[in-house]
Amino acid sequence: MTDQQNGRSDPAEEARPRRLALFSPLSLPGLILGALLFSAALTPSLIPRDHLSQGALAGLCFFAGYAIGALFSWIWTYLGLPEIRRLSWRVRGLLLLPFAVIALISLAHTAGWQNSVRSLMGMPPVETAHPFIVCVVALALFVLLLAITRLIGALASLLDRCMRRYVPVRLAALLSIALTAIVVWLLASDILARSVFRLLDSSYRTYDALLEPDAPKPTDGGRTGSAASLIDWNELGRMGRRFVASGPDARDISAVTGRPAMQPIRVYVGLQSRQTPEERARLALDELKRQGGFDRSVLVVITPTGTGWVDPAAINAVEYLHDGDIASVAVQYSYLSSPLSLVAQSEYGAETARALFTEIYNYWTALPKDERPKLYLHGLSLGALNSEKSASLFEMIGDPVDGALWSGPPFVTPQWQTISRERNPGSLQRLPQFRDGRLVRFMDQHGFAAQATADWGPMRIVYLQYASDAIVFFDDRDFYRAPDWMKEPLGSDVSPDLRWHPIVTALQLGLDMLLAAGTPPGFGHVYAAEHYVDAWMAVTDVKGWSPQQVDALKQRLAAQSACDGHPCASPDAAVDEKRDVYEGRGG
Repeated sequence: MTDQQNGRSDPAEEARPRRLALFSPLSLPGLILGALLFSAALTPSLIPRDHLSQGALAGLCFFAGYAIGALFSWIWTYLGLPEIRRLSWRVRGLLLLPFAVIALISLAHTAGWQNSVRSLMGMPPVETAHPFIVCVVALALFVLLLAITRLIGALASLLDRCMRRYVPVRLAALLSIALTAIVVWLLASDILARSVFRLLDSSYRTYDALLEPDAPKPTDGGRTGSAASLIDWNELGRMGRRFVASGPDARDISAVTGRPAMQPIRVYVGLQSRQTPEERARLALDELKRQGGFDRSVLVVITPTGTGWVDPAAINAVEYLHDGDIASVAVQYSYLSSPLSLVAQSEYGAETARALFTEIYNYWTALPKDERPKLYLHGLSLGALNSEKSASLFEMIGDPVDGALWSGPPFVTPQWQTISRERNPGSLQRLPQFRDGRLVRFMDQHGFAAQATADWGPMRIVYLQYASDAIVFFDDRDFYRAPDWMKEPLGSDVSPDLRWHPIVTALQLGLDMLLAAGTPPGFGHVYAAEHYVDAWMAVTDVKGWSPQQVDALKQRLAAQSACDGHPCASPDAAVDEKRDVYEGRGG
């Protein structure tokens, strides 16, 4: 029996020189499909893109199309059908020409497509999309990804040749592919990615500890971080110090309302304050009790974003609306940004959020109902995800909290997913209506979806979300089917030129998630103070504010947001700084 009959490779065959896969010819079907996906990648999505991010996206889409086309070409050849490689270079060039023309036409339209997004967001138009730079960046990324892919293929071939000496050919091929896939997966996810994110988190922790405080230590003994506080000022971290040292005081609030006001209470516990989430949560509760937080009319449990940041637009708004008679508490769980945390570990922070809610809720439920504050939950982005996870409706059914405001909930948020999926027939995916609106309502820049058919119940939950926020509306099924929100009338902040393209749209939205915080307030993942005012008024049932007072508050908060929570020299300076940031001059 021969070696071939025995299922083993021929030694003479192994002795023949092999062409390195790294330098094998490019696939014609791959280039054709890659050119089509490259062209589609230049069309608008939810967030404006500069030429560098546009080039990176186009290169990624080009490679994705090439990989799919090359795979089909390989299957075609494996089935013994006529090979395309036998075509002459002239014929191959003629076949590629129309697709190259499509790509050039798309490049010519890129600036107009980007301006269709920028104009909706009040951003200045671009005169050129820098097509040459887009092409160079796209080509460089394509070559890099192709080289990596072919190196992986070379590894599989090496393993295959080694195994053929001991096992049948087909089994060797199967084992080599499986082992290569395992190695790549371990390097890309379980080992490399997680190690990188842990290293980044540790690095940001060290960097944060080295930063000098950007605000002086409070001298008022009632403030978090003061000499009388249970929490050390230097252990709050940069985000914690910014949170407790900023915000309106009683005088600021009275200037808007014309009524006497109180100094709002803000409690924050940084990652360095204690070792475990449970210890940090207990410290937050003790500090909140020390400052008299449970004696206020309103108490807000905040889950911050991945970096530990609390959106000043959100917390400032609710403090004004309640004349300062309010306390808020937050505990940090990470130093990574929300998009990084969401990609690395979507469960990042859930343990801390759960520990804090449990401590606060257990103490709150032990208080007499007529003497305790109204209790609300709040979170933005990853904070919304973890805040929602922290409180189970089934656990609170006997004594529920008073409500929650969750803004920009990520697409993986469980309860949000369920409610959006089970929305009332005929309501929009981007702005659902859920049953009679007694428990849950959705709103965007223009308010709520529609008039609810019932009054609010004992608990009020509001989701604030923009149609242009990819962090909310990304779905991995976008690779192969158009989402419902693209089939519906598009939001006012979404380009009318937006179209669904297989594979490309999902990659576009993936990039949009990384860029979603680079928009003006009121678009993308940057939630505006004026919209928080409307949301908090509904959630906390604010009374005693005239329409003129509400408008004045919105204007004041918008000017503060233009300075990122820091005081501006004047309203005109706020407008100038806001414009500079949007035009890229202000950093």
